[in-house]
Amino acid sequence: MTLTGYIKKRNGVPIGSSKSLRNNLYRSLGAKNFSGFWNYWNPIFGYYLGKFVFKPLKKIFPATISLIFTFVFCGFIHDAVSMLFHEKISLFFTLWFLLMGLAVLTTKFLNHNYSEQKWIIRALANLAIIGICFLITIYIKKYIIALIYN
Repeated sequence: MTLTGYIKKRNGVPIGSSKSLRNNLYRSLGAKNFSGFWNYWNPIFGYYLGKFVFKPLKKIFPATISLIFTFVFCGFIHDAVSMLFHEKISLFFTLWFLLMGLAVLTTKFLNHNYSEQKWIIRALANLAIIGICFLITIYIKKYIIALIYN
């Protein structure tokens, strides 16, 4: 599948459409589960992660491990950009994305499905998972820093 086809599949509109962002937010936040959120979120980046990271990893590792490595890689890319601007080493995003990858696997294992819920409930559930992973990341970072400096 081409990038153009992938974006149309995920957003329901062609790349560059004025409705692209609206559709992306509506579909990702209102996804029936956390895994679905990631299927819709940032389709351009998702396309390249799937094609050049997840699929090659799946030839070597099971899908679950490949998914975790893909999330870690994605987090590291975010950290690399952050490190360029802040000029200091940080693996905050790497850890955060690792936790979100684990949340995807956990919610899949638990068979989470909020498709019967209203859009706002689905959006709040998906945002809550992101937020919880974020808070855990902050806590772990503070714990690691405390260990290093004490």
